[in-house]
Amino acid sequence: MGYQGQQPIIPPQSDLADKETLISEHKHKGKTCRQSAAVFNVVNSIIGSGIIGLPYSMKQAGFPLGILLLFWVSYITDLSLVLLIKGGALSGTDTYQSLVNKTFGFPGYLLLSVLQFLYPFIAMISYNIITGDTLSKVFQRIPGVDPENLFIGRHFIIVLSTIVFTLPLSLYRDIAKLGKISLISTVLTTVILGIAMARVISLGPHIPKTEDAWVFAKPNAIQAVGVMSFAFICHHNCFLVYGSLEERTVAKWSRIIHVSTLVSVFISILFATCGYLTFTGFTQGDLFENYCRNDDLVTFGRFCYGVTVILTYPIECFVTREVIANVFFGGNLSSVSHVIVTVVIITIATLVSLLIDCLGIVLELNGVLCAAPLIFIIPSACYLKLSEEPRTHADKIMSCVMLPIGATVMVVGFIMAVTIRRTARTARKCSTAFLTISLSQTSQYINLDSSSKSKVFDRN
Repeated sequence: MGYQGQQPIIPPQSDLADKETLISEHKHKGKTCRQSAAVFNVVNSIIGSGIIGLPYSMKQAGFPLGILLLFWVSYITDLSLVLLIKGGALSGTDTYQSLVNKTFGFPGYLLLSVLQFLYPFIAMISYNIITGDTLSKVFQRIPGVDPENLFIGRHFIIVLSTIVFTLPLSLYRDIAKLGKISLISTVLTTVILGIAMARVISLGPHIPKTEDAWVFAKPNAIQAVGVMSFAFICHHNCFLVYGSLEERTVAKWSRIIHVSTLVSVFISILFATCGYLTFTGFTQGDLFENYCRNDDLVTFGRFCYGVTVILTYPIECFVTREVIANVFFGGNLSSVSHVIVTVVIITIATLVSLLIDCLGIVLELNGVLCAAPLIFIIPSACYLKLSEEPRTHADKIMSCVMLPIGATVMVVGFIMAVTIRRTARTARKCSTAFLTISLSQTSQYINLDSSSKSKVFDRN
């Protein structure tokens, strides 16, 4: 599956339909997985840690426009994932890197390799930070535990979770083995969704809505697309999941992607809606930061979220390792090299996550500069260059639409992320001040009359 030694098998253009087979004669090593496991892997990759920021994207775009944009991003994700595999069929390749190399030569291959490495690697760092911050809050709620205890600190939790969970899972050579792990992660995500739904009912009515809560569109809609793209991107590992299928055809892959996207967008819409309706203009980038620290139900949700992030981490590690294998080892790692490369990647990611508390603008730029090209630009560009379909073909029309949109998201999103960040940081501080109300204070607030409530929120 590496960059070297490809054996192109290019099907006739007319066969690019439901019965088309991608590299049907190519013998894949390792075990295969069923369609259900592939669906769970894709869903887990889509609704991993990124889902927690979707309510914030509603705040940025405006709630009505945000919902429409979320549907649109999910549709583009679905389309581009299928276009990638079709591009692989046209070029006779079976990795994202080799597809781009076949289409645009070594410069394209090098650019894609950088993007495909940076995105999941930065995601791994962010997953460690999320795990440490989230689970430390959970353990602080254990009765009798000293909040200053070293063993519940974020650094210790990051190191422990890495040694006990993420490293062993990442040492697997076959992504098909992560199917059951992804199922557990998906179940935990539905639990988190249930908690968000419960809190919008119990807490939402008692939090005043901001004046711009129901504005149709807001100036930061482009940034919202970046957040949504960050949440939905799974293109960097789609060839890994595709290669694990028992029967590798475009028709079967399309069905898997359609089901995965439908499940993902359903969960994402519900979570984004519940989170935003609870806090409206006070919604923060990490929704759990909005809730009170002593809310036991939310504490359980934080625990589920921390476990979900830990179980999503190995999928990102698979991608970073494959990029290194393709670029430096011709696509094949010996057993010893496999272990060494995996340990080095995870060690570096862990050390970086221990040194910083928040990725801040790095994550924002990761969304617009890495996610946008991987979702919008590269899949459509590859298909447009390889396909011999007429210009009026639906896939070509959509590819022509995706290219300029992706470029716009990149350029405008980058400018806005850099220039507006200071204002956003100030707004988040105000939101944090407002949302430090404890559950006991909230209970007192619920019993106040309207004028008193207004004074409480003005003061906060």
